[in-house]
Amino acid sequence: MNTKSAINKEIFAPHDERMLGAVQVKRRTKKKIPFLATGGQGEYLTYICLSVTNKKPAQATITKVKQFEGSTSFVRRTQWMLEQLRQVNGIDPNQDSPEFDLVFENAFDQWVASTASEKCTFFQILHHTCQRYLTDKKPEFINCQSKIVGGNSILHSAADSVTSAVQKASQALNERGERLGRAEEKTEELKNSAQQFAETAHKLAMKHKC
Repeated sequence: MNTKSAINKEIFAPHDERMLGAVQVKRRTKKKIPFLATGGQGEYLTYICLSVTNKKPAQATITKVKQFEGSTSFVRRTQWMLEQLRQVNGIDPNQDSPEFDLVFENAFDQWVASTASEKCTFFQILHHTCQRYLTDKKPEFINCQSKIVGGNSILHSAADSVTSAVQKASQALNERGERLGRAEEKTEELKNSAQQFAETAHKLAMKHKC
């Protein structure tokens, strides 16, 4: 089981939620955190996770999850409702960059993703989720590449692929239906011709008999 599947199973599934996406991050600027604030557990990995409830109406949340060094379990930390997200800053719209900022109503964090591609995938899922679950007060996406908020996202590509597959299948069925229709018409023509031939042969036979 990979890390993201493990986080979903341990943190979200027990609360009847499902994780839509996650990105492993580190802070761009270190915060001075008292020793007691972390429970004295030392180094840790941080994941920013996007999830949604299974119960309708669905509610989306962004959760900070940590895994402390030497532990196989995960710990749920800060959590925000998606409605609290005000701004998503991709830092550089001209090139792939792992850096990004998230601005909430009461918090502001500067992050560096483990890779630029992981950040890009998370941003695409986040943008799609905002469009789907937020009716108003959608967050502002700034300094983001067009492939993140435009028509070239993986989500749009996946949707296009599905649509294309359906269209091809439908076209194939239509063509098959047309071929079957033509075959039926040809069969009917042959049947009529055979019947006419039989009738003609019968008439000729009767004529010669007479």
